[in-house]
Amino acid sequence: MRINLTSVYVDDQEKALRFYTDMLGFVKKTDVPTGEHRWLTVVSPEAPDGVELLLEPDAHPAAKAFKEALAGDGIPLTQFAVDDVAAEHDRLRGLGVLFTQEPVDMGPVATAVFDDTCGNLIQIAQYK
Repeated sequence: MRINLTSVYVDDQEKALRFYTDMLGFVKKTDVPTGEHRWLTVVSPEAPDGVELLLEPDAHPAAKAFKEALAGDGIPLTQFAVDDVAAEHDRLRGLGVLFTQEPVDMGPVATAVFDDTCGNLIQIAQYK
């Protein structure tokens, strides 16, 4: 068994695609119409056959409530690994990404948290 796909709930798939590709550097892998929405995934360019991230519409009321509760409490929805938190923070900030937590060194890990513009907080982490 392995993890093949995970999701983030987004309020606008096209806006999410622009953010996750143009700002974060992911690459679109799958884009299939499914009626009102799309089966829209992105992957890391470093692992194009790796885990896919589904940019899933938050159309279900439970998804919206879940996102709002997490963001309201400052809790990231998910985490992405980076080689250097400080460098990635600086790169993303330079692109206009809003951080809710500046880089913090916590011993074996350093983290920072940003707003993905689609209703989620995302944590980046560098494992030392």
